[in-house]
Amino acid sequence: MKQLIPLYEKCVAFLGKLRWLPPLLARIVVGWIFVESGWGKMHNIDKVAEFFVSLNLPAPVFQAHLVAYTELVAGFLVLIGLATRSASIPLSITMVVAILTAKAEEIHDLSDLFAMSEFLYIVLFIWLIIEGAGAISVDNLLSKKLKSSP
Repeated sequence: MKQLIPLYEKCVAFLGKLRWLPPLLARIVVGWIFVESGWGKMHNIDKVAEFFVSLNLPAPVFQAHLVAYTELVAGFLVLIGLATRSASIPLSITMVVAILTAKAEEIHDLSDLFAMSEFLYIVLFIWLIIEGAGAISVDNLLSKKLKSSP
C-alpha cells in the first residue's frame, strides 16, 4: 500500500499539469455547437419563427432573431474564451427556455432532464461561469496583459 502512495501522488501531479484542458475542451465543444446552431437559425429564421409560434412564445420573430444572434455571438465568445463568464449566461437562459418550452413534454422524471443535451449544456455553462475560460483563452491573455500593464 505504501508503494501506491508515491504513484498516486505522481498521477495527481501529472493531472494537475493538465488543468488547462477541461475548460478548453468544454469551450470548444459548446462554443462550436452554439455557433453552428446560431448560424443555422440565422439562415432559416422563418422556420425558427414558425416553430416559436407553435410553442406560443410571445413575439416569435423577435425571439427567433434574438436566439439566433445570441447563439452565434455568445457561442463564438465562448469558443475563443472571450468574456466567457458573461457569454455563458444568455446561452444558459436560452437552454432553460428551450427545456421549459420545446422539451417540457419529454420530461417525466429527473433522469429525463439529466439526459437532455440542453441540461448538460447548462451544467457546462455553470461550470464556465464559476471557473472561467481557463488558461488557454483570450480572457486569460487579457488578464495577464492587464496585470503586467503599468
